[in-house]
Amino acid sequence: MFKYILLVALIAFAAADSDDVHAEVKALTSEVRHDGFDYALETSNSISAKSAGDEHGNVHGEFGWVDPHGEHVHVSYVADEHGYQPSSEWIPTPPPIPAAIVKAIEWINAHPSKEDHH
Repeated sequence: MFKYILLVALIAFAAADSDDVHAEVKALTSEVRHDGFDYALETSNSISAKSAGDEHGNVHGEFGWVDPHGEHVHVSYVADEHGYQPSSEWIPTPPPIPAAIVKAIEWINAHPSKEDHH
């Protein structure tokens, strides 16, 4: 099911840009086995995706495309018992926690309230 959702999403993304309306699938492989699956897609407009999964529901893969500025965007991911974990230089990250906040959290953890001592 995941691979079909991904395929539909990629096709919808490709169709959103008028230059990409005529994009074609250059390569598509999909193999489902009793112990997992493998999937790969490549289109003529530089969209690519591949993933592999095992019998436990763990999936790892990657996808990418070329943005309107000509930059290649690449995202790799793992989806397992710890959830979906994407990795890419293109994913925004939060700013670091200020030192004063870190110090306050450490103090709070070292001095639990009396209500916590039941």
